Amino acid sequence: MEKLMQYVWQHRLLRPGAMSTVDGRGVQIVDPGLLNEGSGPDFFNAKVRIDGDMWVGNVEIHVRASDWMRHGHHRDRAYDSVILHVVYHDDMPVKRPDGNVIPQMVMPVRTNFADHYNALVTRAERDLPCREFIGSLPPLYLTDWLSALGIERLHAKSARITGLLKRYNNDWREAVYVTLARALGFGTNSEPFERLAMATPYGFLARHADSELTVEAMLFGQSGLLDGIPLDSRYALALTREYEFMQKKFGLRPVTSPGWKSGRMRPQNFPHRRVALLAHMVRRLPQLMSRIVEAEDVDSLRQLFDVTLSGYWATHYTFSERGVVSDGSRERQALSASSVTVLLINVAIPLMHAWGEHHRDNRMMDRCIAILQDLKPENNRITAMFEAAGIKCRDAFTSQALIELRREYCEARKCLYCRIGHRMLASKAT
Repeated sequence: MEKLMQYVWQHRLLRPGAMSTVDGRGVQIVDPGLLNEGSGPDFFNAKVRIDGDMWVGNVEIHVRASDWMRHGHHRDRAYDSVILHVVYHDDMPVKRPDGNVIPQMVMPVRTNFADHYNALVTRAERDLPCREFIGSLPPLYLTDWLSALGIERLHAKSARITGLLKRYNNDWREAVYVTLARALGFGTNSEPFERLAMATPYGFLARHADSELTVEAMLFGQSGLLDGIPLDSRYALALTREYEFMQKKFGLRPVTSPGWKSGRMRPQNFPHRRVALLAHMVRRLPQLMSRIVEAEDVDSLRQLFDVTLSGYWATHYTFSERGVVSDGSRERQALSASSVTVLLINVAIPLMHAWGEHHRDNRMMDRCIAILQDLKPENNRITAMFEAAGIKCRDAFTSQALIELRREYCEARKCLYCRIGHRMLASKAT
C-alpha cells in the first residue's frame, strides 16, 4: 500500500481541491520531490503550499501515522526536515524532536484504487493484465512506449556484455565466447551453457584451436556429457582420452550438476549437438567479432551463423547408437533459419551494440536498431499473447520490446512503472 501511495504522490494523481491537512489547511503540490530508494524520507526536496505558504523540504509517506513512531523516525535526525507527513490512516499526530507538530495530510484516494491495482498485478503473473485496455491506446502512445522498451532491452543485453568485459579484463574474445555459449542454450539450456563456458576459459581452447578433437574433448568433458558414455566407438574413446589429458594439463574442473535438459526437444537441438556446434564456432571465434563489427545488414550477419556439422555430429545427436540422425546425411545444417534469427538477436546485435558503446560509435548503435527492424519478428508464447490482445508484431525490434514488457514489467508486477499500467491506474486514483 505504501508503494502505491508513493506512486500517487509522485505522479500527482490527487484532486487538487481534496488535499488538506488534518487541521483543515489547504495543500497544493508544487513539486513532489525526488523519490528516495534508499534510507531516509520518501521524497527529497519537495515543494508544497500549505495555506498559501511555500514549504520546501522532504515528504514522508505511511499507511498509518503511527508508523512514524513504529519505524523510529522520531529518534532519527534525518527526518527533521520533513515538511509534510502523508498518511492513509490518521491515528495520531507526529512531532519533531523539538516538540513541533509536523503537518499531516490524509491521502484522498478512492477506496477501490488499491483493489484495482492488486487485481492488476495478481493477474499479471498468468495473463496479460491490460488485455482489454491495451488495444484502445492511441497508436502513437503505444509505439513510443514499445520503442523505449526495445532500446531498454538492447541496452540490458549490451550491459551484460560490458559486465563480462569487466570480469575478463576487457578481453573481447572471452566476452564473445560466453555470450555465444549462453545463446546456444536457446533459453532451456542457457544457464548450463554459460556455466560450461565459464568453467572452460577460451584461452585454453584457443591454444588448441587447430585441433577439432581437442576443443570438442574439453567442452564435452567439462559439460559432464562424457560421463558414463559407451566407449564402443573410436570417436567416443578418443574424446575421453583427450579430455583426461587436457584436464590434467590445465587443471580443469568439470561443471558440477550442469542440469542439461533434452525433454520435449527436437534431436537437432539436443545439448550434445549444441556443444559440438559451440566447439566448431569457437575455432573461428577470432574472426567472428571482427565480421560482426563490419556487418552492414542482416544478410552479412546471417552468413556468420551459416554452419554445417560434419563427421560424427552430422549423423548423431547423442553418444548413443540410438541417437543416429534418421536421414543418414553426412553433413547437416546446424541451425534452422529461425535459430539463426535468435542468435542474431541475442549474440550478434548485442555484441555490435556493446562495441559501439565501448568505442562511442553512435552510428554502429543506430545500425543495431535498424537491423532489428529488418529482421522478422520472433514467434513465441509472449508475442502470441500480445497478438491476441490486438498488438501486431511487425519486426524483431517490436518482438524484443514485447518480451521486455512481459518479463520486466508484467511478470515482475511492475505495473506502476509501465506506461500502460500508469495510464490505466491514473484514471482510478482519484
